[in-house]
Amino acid sequence: MSKGYWIARVDVRDADGYPAYVETAKPAFERFGANFLARGGKTNAIEGPGRARNVIIEFPSFQHAVDCYNSPEYQEAVKIRQQVADGEIVIVEGI
Repeated sequence: MSKGYWIARVDVRDADGYPAYVETAKPAFERFGANFLARGGKTNAIEGPGRARNVIIEFPSFQHAVDCYNSPEYQEAVKIRQQVADGEIVIVEGI
């Protein structure tokens, strides 16, 4: 079974409000076996527009990654994130 990955690119607009998103999302990440491979840190946008914060999260399977995003726990976090940050998330199946 191939692993699944979230690739998230985010610009935080409200740094004071962002920790509420992180705390609300935590139960979903724990439930679905998320493993953070990259979270913020140094970046170099070589091609195309970049975002200030880039995150790669590994899940045991592609389905775990999809189910985590669609879970009630994470959907509560989405509401907060969309108020305090702009960004994109894609889910990718590993090889």
